[in-house]
Amino acid sequence: MHERISVHSVCFPGAGLRELAGYWRELEAHRVTLVSDLVLKEGTSAVQAALGEDGRRVELVVHAFLPGRHLDAGVECWSEARETLGRVIEHAAALGAPSIQVLTGGHGALTWEEAAEAFRDAIAPCAAQAKGAGTALIVENASGLYADVNITHTLRDVLTLADIADVGVCVELFGCWTEAGLRQSLERAMPRCGIVQVCDYVYGDRSLPARAVPGDGVIPIRRIIEWCLQAGYSGAFDLELIGPRIDRESRLAAVRRAAKHVGGILGDLGV
Repeated sequence: MHERISVHSVCFPGAGLRELAGYWRELEAHRVTLVSDLVLKEGTSAVQAALGEDGRRVELVVHAFLPGRHLDAGVECWSEARETLGRVIEHAAALGAPSIQVLTGGHGALTWEEAAEAFRDAIAPCAAQAKGAGTALIVENASGLYADVNITHTLRDVLTLADIADVGVCVELFGCWTEAGLRQSLERAMPRCGIVQVCDYVYGDRSLPARAVPGDGVIPIRRIIEWCLQAGYSGAFDLELIGPRIDRESRLAAVRRAAKHVGGILGDLGV
């Protein structure tokens, strides 16, 4: 597998560390993405053991900052959320993970602007802790179907929130590839981009989450990757493959094909 590709653990839902480690070895993955629940449950030592001794590393940890809560719930929710994120930061730093992707929590009854300010205030101590620990908090452009857990649904939303809260950026191609001015938004995003998440989409697919293996659909993946590279991006391209198409093919086979396709693009572009 190309060194710049990361494999997201959501490609193998329900898998524990031992099972994930087997997939990583089969795929010859260099970088991996983990969800925080697994990291908190198993601990740093267990994750390091699963990574093995062949240079594999954690590229990203994904964490729901306010699980089951919205940003209008108030400061009484922040203390517990900050404490949990603080522990995630400690684990991520110990593992050498450069980024932690944070789901912001939903709007609740707030306007977008009010929610953004609430997120900024809620996350501020953790953002400072993460910087001190050598890792970065980043936010992604999640589909509007996930408005219960995230307020950023376009890349432009992400860039606005990143400026307000002083956090980094996760570019999720599935959620932004149709946006106007995409190249310009990517150029703005790259200086603070922690990861680019890659999948594909087949026209007419309504079987949510409707992800496809890169190369099977219509997202101009090569063009977007080239734009990212031309804008100075030096990080990983994370395979986040979920949904009925992936399940039908078998997850391991789908990830293997995806890695081959994206790796071929990177090779053709001289990476």
